[in-house]
Amino acid sequence: MPRIIRLNQVLANQIAAGEVIERPASVVKELIENSLDARANRVEISIENGGSALIQVRDNGTGIHPDDLLLAFDRHATSKIAETNDLERITTLGFRGEALASMSSVSRMSLTSAMSGHNAFQVNVDGTSTLSQVTPAAHPVGTTVEVRDLFFNTPARRKFLRSEKTEFDHVDELVKRMALSAFSVDFTLKHQQKLIRHYRPARTEIEQSQRVASLCGEAFVENAVFFETEACELKIAGWLGLPTFSRAQADLQYFFVNGRMVRDRTISHAIRTAFHDVMYGSRHPAFVLFFTIAPDQVDVNVHPAKYEVRFRESRLVHDFIRRSIQDTLASLHVNQQGVVGELSDRVGIPDTVKISSHTIPPKMQQTLPLHVNEKMSVYRALQQEIPNTQSDIAPMIHEIPPLGFALAQLKNIYILAENSEGLVLVDMHAAHERVLYEQLKQQWADANIIAQPLLIPLTIVFSEREVDCLLSQTDTFLKCGMQIERLAQDRIVIRSVPAILREGELEQLMRDVVSDFMMHEKSSRIEETIHHFLGTLACHAAVHARKRLSIPEMNTLLRAMENTNNSGHCNHGRPTTKQFTFAELDRFFLRGR
Repeated sequence: MPRIIRLNQVLANQIAAGEVIERPASVVKELIENSLDARANRVEISIENGGSALIQVRDNGTGIHPDDLLLAFDRHATSKIAETNDLERITTLGFRGEALASMSSVSRMSLTSAMSGHNAFQVNVDGTSTLSQVTPAAHPVGTTVEVRDLFFNTPARRKFLRSEKTEFDHVDELVKRMALSAFSVDFTLKHQQKLIRHYRPARTEIEQSQRVASLCGEAFVENAVFFETEACELKIAGWLGLPTFSRAQADLQYFFVNGRMVRDRTISHAIRTAFHDVMYGSRHPAFVLFFTIAPDQVDVNVHPAKYEVRFRESRLVHDFIRRSIQDTLASLHVNQQGVVGELSDRVGIPDTVKISSHTIPPKMQQTLPLHVNEKMSVYRALQQEIPNTQSDIAPMIHEIPPLGFALAQLKNIYILAENSEGLVLVDMHAAHERVLYEQLKQQWADANIIAQPLLIPLTIVFSEREVDCLLSQTDTFLKCGMQIERLAQDRIVIRSVPAILREGELEQLMRDVVSDFMMHEKSSRIEETIHHFLGTLACHAAVHARKRLSIPEMNTLLRAMENTNNSGHCNHGRPTTKQFTFAELDRFFLRGR
């Protein structure tokens, strides 16, 4: 082996650039973050040839002191931290002091800046360690950085750049994310000297919704609900797409931690878990969410490009995000325009109104079905008729309820109802399925989980580390009705399980559970499996298409929907209702023209 040597500054900076500067969009990200840290409220980005020829970022921030211009290009030179304690409570987007040094080592770069009360000065660097002298320049308060000929001196890196269009699309998406993270900042984006985007400052709630609509599409805002939750010095707010607006790809998911766009496994798992029983497994939710946490409770110094974070109390963060989203979805009921909204209690419908005339069979309340051949009897017991009278609830209705009153059935599949807004169309099977599912979940929770001893205990082989992880969660398993013990260093034995899971794929379930525990310090697989089974029961028990209902039966179903969590969609994520307003109907039939 050769002797150990100290790398020269240029090579060291180019190696660092390999971690930070992946493509032109990476340069734009670092420069915009510097602008935002400098408290700029206007940022102008100009791109040529997708960024390979020119990247210019101009801001009206505080600027750089003339004496610090040369120092700004040194590695690990920054104004944002000064001591070790600062690293534990970072409040800025940048903090390492690597960006300018890395960029200048793989491009021809110039920086012009002016502070209030000082003249403007400029410095240039051409991919070497030699910087030009600081020279006077004409520039208002703020900073302009020009990066030309990116990767001109590292051909191996330059050949990995994609087409001009592809690289500009990455820049466009990056500016979109930054515009979402900083509503009060005016952003403009030009390509080949042509204005492509202009995001004006958004200070009011309406303006912020308009910016989100311009960035994510009007359809997203129309099918999303804005919510805000705060507890335990944690806060989450933003736009949550309805389950009925799910996506085939995870292409409309923006999550910001203290204003920083991140991709985090804990967060992703929490959101996926919150949506687990209101969306198809292969679909992805859409959201623009902002999470606020004390700076000393999150470590942003994890990834070179600062895309990842690490939380001190990851379980607390996970539970807070999951519960906030779950509660938001659960508190939203069917309202109008096919969108959900919070219902008031003014309708006067008592909580005891049931869609069915029978309760869940005693056997199911105690253990739920224990054997496959018992499932059909449970299904038959759940094929309950909807009561033929609503005389007990009609006198209590003083105003038109959100879903109105039934008019008729369409092909014995859809319920047609009239409310104060117009015509409501309801898929009766999907609606009844959700009502039954929520009732089953509540009855399962109220009855507590009953453990069923296994006639032949199940032994499963794991790694020693996985067994240690599982045994550290013994209390969690006991709450779920599962008794596990260690047989050897590399294996466990399961002696009892929840009755509802007796015939499930226990070994695969446990392997999924331990994978979750190892990665996220917790798992919801058991609860999800139970809920999946209850959803199957509800689907089989719900009134089926082609079943004729009377007007009172239809109204009873509508009232039950209004008092059921997540009633805007069935257990599989399909919508249950659609509103057609009088205005829409009038426009279609050209009334008033």
